[in-house]
Amino acid sequence: MSDFDRWIGEELERITAQHLHRSLRRVDSAQGAEVVVDGRTLVNFSSNDYLGLANHPRLRAAAAAAIEQFGAGSGSARLICGNLAPHAELEETLARFKGTEAALTFASGFAAALGTIPALVGKGDIVILDKLSHACLVDAARLSEATIRVFPHNHLGKLERLLNWARETHPAARVLVVTESVFSMDGDRAPLREIVELKDRFGAWLFLDEAHAAGVIGPCGRGLAAELGVTDRVDVQMATLGKALGSSGGAICGSSKLIDFLVNRARSFIFSTAPAPSAAAAAREALQLLERGEMESARQTLWRNIRALASGLRQPEPQSAILPIPTGDEERTMAMAGHLADRGFWVGAIRPPTVPKFQARLRIVATSIHSDAQIENLSAVLNDAQNINKSSRQR
Repeated sequence: MSDFDRWIGEELERITAQHLHRSLRRVDSAQGAEVVVDGRTLVNFSSNDYLGLANHPRLRAAAAAAIEQFGAGSGSARLICGNLAPHAELEETLARFKGTEAALTFASGFAAALGTIPALVGKGDIVILDKLSHACLVDAARLSEATIRVFPHNHLGKLERLLNWARETHPAARVLVVTESVFSMDGDRAPLREIVELKDRFGAWLFLDEAHAAGVIGPCGRGLAAELGVTDRVDVQMATLGKALGSSGGAICGSSKLIDFLVNRARSFIFSTAPAPSAAAAAREALQLLERGEMESARQTLWRNIRALASGLRQPEPQSAILPIPTGDEERTMAMAGHLADRGFWVGAIRPPTVPKFQARLRIVATSIHSDAQIENLSAVLNDAQNINKSSRQR
């Protein structure tokens, strides 16, 4: 065995001993309320396919038509020869949907963040992040080489003090506040209106990740900024095409000047082969379904299911489709996820580094395509598992 493989093996042993080892699980079905995982049919409460669009017939038809006309791949980066009609049409629709002048799509939300934040700020500038910001936002801030400051989750007082510090000590710096609309592991919302007022008062910019709000929150699912009426005061909106929109990819929405600038400076856009035309066509179809109000019944069902699941799990009024069950201990988290799988439910077991140490949890996601019976059965099984777990710890 080479020194390289020996080191890798030792690291894997360490990860396993800490109950942090992960492995890929094969899924032999389309996304849905039920999926076939490793040969077993499980009720799926781990997917971000909030509106059931990933396997919607209209999206499948749009993707198939795009393949028929444009082929399976884009051939090159968009600035070379890969800027196909489905990409341009998607961006026009996305900008209209988000209420911005323009939009630019990337291969993923991670790529959108990595391309955008380092293009906007650099050495001598300041990025102020919510502590629970997604890994792509943290990595993008680090890549920018700007000075990074972190405020406790949703702590407006600390954010205000950091903005004041930035202006007093670095008056010439560009200052970028970065947060999410809906936080992906906690499911709670940012106090967006107050954040907008603070960044305006101190002359900062705001980068808002709307990944888990799009399709779920706001008029026709346009997001939290639209719900609060602050779209025109958010400098940069990031969106994902792979959650409620049922396709894949990420996007940045904002002014025409911002998008023109990113086409020329966002390295993850410039140096990447364009996404498949089929994915772009499917995402555009999803946006059109939302725009035309054809998904309003599904959105109403989604929120009814969210509230029913929260009630069944004895949780307070939910703010999103993400309902975390704190467990704290990594081993316990895996045991509970295994217990649920044995009873036919697939639920995400979230451990560090996805969440901070000692904050492991089960991440349960409601969708519009779950049945009442599935929600009731999960609630009963999970409550039973929690009671058993609590009793064993007390003994």
